[in-house]
Amino acid sequence: MAVVQPAHGERATSRYTRSVEGEAASGFLPDGSLLFTSKRDVPASGEEPPKKSTTALWCLPAGGGEAYVLARRDGGWGDVLTSPESDTVVVGVLMHAGVDGEEADAELREKRTKKKINAILHSGHPVRYWDHDLGPESTRLKVASLGGTEGERTLEDLRDLTGDVGRAVRGATLSRDGRSLAVEWGVAGSRGETTTQLELIDVASGQRRTVAVDPGYEFGSPVFSDDSRTLVCVRSARSTAERAPRPTLWIIDVASGHGRPLAEDWDRWPSPVAFSPDGSTVYALADEDGACPVFAVDVASGDVRRLTGDGAHSSVVRSPDGSRLYALRTSYAHPGEVVAIDAASGATVVLPSPVEYPEVPGRLERVETAASDGTRVAGWLVLPEGTSAKQPAELTLWVHGGPLNSWNAWSWRWCPWLLASRGQAVLLPDPALSTGYGQSFIQRGWGRWGAEPFTDVMALTDAVEARDDIRDDSTVMMGGSFGGYMANWIATQTGRFKAIVSHASLWNLTSFGPTTDAPWYWSREMSPEMMRAYSPHQFAEQIVTPMLVIHGDKDYRVPIGEGLALWWALVSNHDGDPADLPHRFLYFPDENHWILTPQHAKLWYETVLEFVAARREDRPMTPIDLLSAP
Repeated sequence: MAVVQPAHGERATSRYTRSVEGEAASGFLPDGSLLFTSKRDVPASGEEPPKKSTTALWCLPAGGGEAYVLARRDGGWGDVLTSPESDTVVVGVLMHAGVDGEEADAELREKRTKKKINAILHSGHPVRYWDHDLGPESTRLKVASLGGTEGERTLEDLRDLTGDVGRAVRGATLSRDGRSLAVEWGVAGSRGETTTQLELIDVASGQRRTVAVDPGYEFGSPVFSDDSRTLVCVRSARSTAERAPRPTLWIIDVASGHGRPLAEDWDRWPSPVAFSPDGSTVYALADEDGACPVFAVDVASGDVRRLTGDGAHSSVVRSPDGSRLYALRTSYAHPGEVVAIDAASGATVVLPSPVEYPEVPGRLERVETAASDGTRVAGWLVLPEGTSAKQPAELTLWVHGGPLNSWNAWSWRWCPWLLASRGQAVLLPDPALSTGYGQSFIQRGWGRWGAEPFTDVMALTDAVEARDDIRDDSTVMMGGSFGGYMANWIATQTGRFKAIVSHASLWNLTSFGPTTDAPWYWSREMSPEMMRAYSPHQFAEQIVTPMLVIHGDKDYRVPIGEGLALWWALVSNHDGDPADLPHRFLYFPDENHWILTPQHAKLWYETVLEFVAARREDRPMTPIDLLSAP
């Protein structure tokens, strides 16, 4: 579904498209028409019904009316890139290796379908990504121009820009005038390593040249200036077992390809989103102390100015005249609102919302303590309604994933308010490795997962449990992904918690490293010494806390083998009556790293809530009816 948010809040937000199946990639044309992809049924063209593999690129006229099919292709569409000053459209499409055109690609896809062949013969790495297999198709970028008039647009002269380049294309940005394309370009190296550089493609000629490459760095997230003469991107120092990555802003002169650092001493991890119209300012996002504000960076001096206050900002776009920025702002106090930000002063106005959210069932506090080495450790504390010294709340410790991440934005998948509605306080700590607290805070936990990240979590938990409005005798612990690793590590290091929930967790680091979808990345940090010191599986016999293990079979980031091995360790180390096994395993055959299906998400929460309630009350867990969960 797409909605339209009036830029000045002069009228309510309105729904733009209606589709049960949902819409995906989209882009506005200069006349305000919207191009988008959708899973909706493709109407027949002529007498032949469309094949199952045929998808459409749709156009919704700016003046209103029904969306119509702009173009069809066998195999679907990926990214849709448009520009405000040109009718040029760049699309990402999946095509088979070795084919020259659309017809040959469609024939090969049909042959595989008819023969029921889905095997893939790989010649390199990677072979998976998050929840899907890679190949035998890869992304190519194609360009077309728009013909016709509003309401009757046509896509004309679709031609290949990149050709068959394997899996090189990672992402792309189109310049404002539609003439240049900056592409994140993956380069396969020795020992399965993949690095990323920036390529610039002339849209008219298809000529490509490298504008950012360095063996010690990777480049990504390019943004063009309005005049297309300058690029800003992220240059990140490649990590090693001893050194954490270090992303900074990098300015590139498009004509010469010369680059230089911008605000190199700024101790944050920035991501650029826009230039000012005159090119003198770069706007960027960066995590900072439990928030993700918008910053203005002066291109000449590198001076950084924070524009916005609390909240995590995302999806930032700039008004054509540069006077305003628009963003989606969330926090753990609010699910999300569209805001208009004055580019000069940072003054922020909340624009009318299409929905009204219910009040959260409690209050949110910022908490902090000092770690054993004196480092400040901060986080958020969610307190249910009625919490007081006379009515202290039970505590749930919830550790974030990443681990290069921060608790700062609302999430429906990891929503502490659902626990607060059941009377639980929830602690959301940002331990070592969390972003928004400076490079040294990340470095002190790099390659030391079971050291400072663990002791930081424990220190903040101790501080919160010492409050008179929090109980200190019934705390449970939860975490997913890296937070799941921390759940497993905590389970092997202490018996202080009443229950532990380990979702999509890393259990055996030596088996995780080669089987994840990006092993070359993790091998930069996971040295043999690190894995020997901090892999939870080595201490399985020390687990005394009841654990709920949750894993999806389609999780390629943390493969199912990690969950299965953890579950076997728990079962095989239980030498009592099998009926008295205190642990549980919630397995999802068709989910990935995240539990996305609505009914499965509800079942996830129901199971988690019942498991921890039973362990807190020292009673048997009530059987979960998988078919009647709300």
